Amino acid sequence: MKFNFKKFFFILIITILVGSFFTFFTGTSVYNEIVKPPFAPKGFIFPIAWGIIYLLISIALYMVLEEDTEKDLSLLIYGVQLFFNSVWTLIFFGFKNYLLGFVWIFLLLIVVISMFLHFYKIKKSAGLLVIPYIIWLFIALYLNIGIYLLN
Repeated sequence: MKFNFKKFFFILIITILVGSFFTFFTGTSVYNEIVKPPFAPKGFIFPIAWGIIYLLISIALYMVLEEDTEKDLSLLIYGVQLFFNSVWTLIFFGFKNYLLGFVWIFLLLIVVISMFLHFYKIKKSAGLLVIPYIIWLFIALYLNIGIYLLN
């Protein structure tokens, strides 16, 4: 099957725009001002990590869409996780509601795990590309609850 660069690029751009939508309005400077738990990553790590994650999940979605005959469920799960991902930024940085942010990340993790299972069933390599996202969300859960408890 021939690689469709335009299709992949569209997926990547939509992922980046939706995933970071609220960052444009809320910023992330709060992270530097709050008390963080031990082992909290430096602020510059986040755009690097998210850039890699957005690239990997975009590749995963592209792979699944190339294999999947019923694309609607794949797109729905992907869209739901992108929505939850994006809104967390508004909750945490915009509203500074760290407890709701923790609950929201937990829900996002559930959605991303279901995305992993769905993608893995369609194409194993696509599912495996979601694993770094899951790992990052566990780090985010730790950070979020730590920030809630310390602030």
